[in-house]
Amino acid sequence: MAVYELTNNTVAIQVNSHGAEWKSLKSLKNGTEYLWKADPAFWGRTSPVLFPFVGGVNNKEYRTKGRIYTMSQHGFARDMEFALYLKKESEIWFVLQSDAQTYEKYPYEFTLKLGYRLLPAGVEVLWQVENPGKEELPFSIGGHPAFNCPIEEGKKQTDYLLRLDAGEQIVSTRLSGNGLATDEQEVFQLKDGFLPITEQLFDKDALVIEHDQARKVSLCRADGRPYLTVTMSAPLFGIWSPPKKNAPFICIEPWYGRCDREGFRGELKDREWGNCLAPGGIWKAAYQVEIS
Repeated sequence: MAVYELTNNTVAIQVNSHGAEWKSLKSLKNGTEYLWKADPAFWGRTSPVLFPFVGGVNNKEYRTKGRIYTMSQHGFARDMEFALYLKKESEIWFVLQSDAQTYEKYPYEFTLKLGYRLLPAGVEVLWQVENPGKEELPFSIGGHPAFNCPIEEGKKQTDYLLRLDAGEQIVSTRLSGNGLATDEQEVFQLKDGFLPITEQLFDKDALVIEHDQARKVSLCRADGRPYLTVTMSAPLFGIWSPPKKNAPFICIEPWYGRCDREGFRGELKDREWGNCLAPGGIWKAAYQVEIS
């Protein structure tokens, strides 16, 4: 396990080779840290990658190749050691390859590459999935970055707002008590794109925003000024803070995949929002985080 640092004129980041997890995003102008410190009293992670599953599977089991496999929530990549693949002045990449250990849990060959590229005022997070095998590769992938909120001393989370580049409302798929998708939805009204962060906002777990409802999500001060913006092309995303814990962070999570729907007992290839990569294929995606 090793921690790597990249800096430019405005920001410094740190990435841990364990899970290729992004651990710090600091402004060099004022010293502000934007990423959550992984205090296990609230949540012991900072920005894990979710692969080859996003969310949980029904009864912690999934079906493929005529067998039933066990899988924990969000897959296994976040708990594995990645190798350093490439390091430049403003960019770093890590790689995880399938082996006998992963094959027991997930019977597919894969190469997963994670990159971090410095921007003038932030970071671009890059994903690349490669299929070196001779059969199609079904997978999901997602981000789970946790951003400090409140960001200022003496403030509380309810002093802040979320802003989405959506219409007059967003629709969230409700999760069940065991973290699976239900057929119920909750509608949140937006005023000029703003959604207040109330004490009850996450009482029913994450907001699951599907069907390309927004591409930009900002954490904003009470006067509407954004201090952090996530820009993504993902077709769905989550917004989460631990329910009823008053945790001082909020996750904005670009997803290419989602948890099972309640009662789902189909094949892995048929999971909602999943991806399927042809033999020899390469799949790429990215999202950007900018501070102000």
